[in-house]
Amino acid sequence: MRFVLEVTMDEGGSAEERAGELGRILRYWGGNVRHYALLPGDGSAVYDSEYREVGRWTVEDQAG
Repeated sequence: MRFVLEVTMDEGGSAEERAGELGRILRYWGGNVRHYALLPGDGSAVYDSEYREVGRWTVEDQAG
């Protein structure tokens, strides 16, 4: 299986702001992933610190 995380980064902020926001997203979902079975088909929307949907994570079969 394959774990896929896609996040759209805001081009308007500085590199430091983008890195901080991505770090927050990765910490949150890294800690939250234990609540899922992690089977193909699992997934959820990803939100930024302002609760805007900015991406998605999914679990796929190895074939995609």
